[in-house]
Amino acid sequence: MKPAPAVLDPRIKRTRQLLHRAFNELLAEKSFDEITVHDIAERSTVNRATFYDHFPDKFALLEDIIAESFRDMLEVRMAGSIGTCPESVKQLICAVCDFFADMASGCPKHQRQFAPVAESTIKSLLRDFLLIGLRETMPGASKTELELRATMASWAICGAALEWSHTKTASLEAFADSVFLLVSTTLQLQPYAT
Repeated sequence: MKPAPAVLDPRIKRTRQLLHRAFNELLAEKSFDEITVHDIAERSTVNRATFYDHFPDKFALLEDIIAESFRDMLEVRMAGSIGTCPESVKQLICAVCDFFADMASGCPKHQRQFAPVAESTIKSLLRDFLLIGLRETMPGASKTELELRATMASWAICGAALEWSHTKTASLEAFADSVFLLVSTTLQLQPYAT
């Protein structure tokens, strides 16, 4: 996961909160396609130039909202651990499943539209998170190898979690165990005792 800045300027934090809130309020009223940057700026009481200081467009704002939501969910699940120890990876898998399950149970009007953006954003966050752990556990591996392992594992976890969020054919714990067994080879982890 991309490390957050140590200290975020309170003005930046407040502006982003205003933009997030305005965007979410507007989504309750109209479709994503109908929302403009002008609408978001007006609703948030932030001028358009300030919006563009933070985000290049409304798609970047959406990605930021998704990323923040996932980071919050991940923080609760991971309780501050970073790395690729078996229990951390299992909790990571559960967090992704929880996120996609919540998204699937949310507003169906926006789900189809946001699913590709959410999937792409989560894959990127997962990859970054796994890469941090792989650098610690495989210090002698090349940058290319580590990036490939993190990418493969993040795509596998994301794809499996998306499928689980639609079918829920197994309990979350059993599913996380199964996915862990599949990605543990890529991450060069030893299976944990269940």
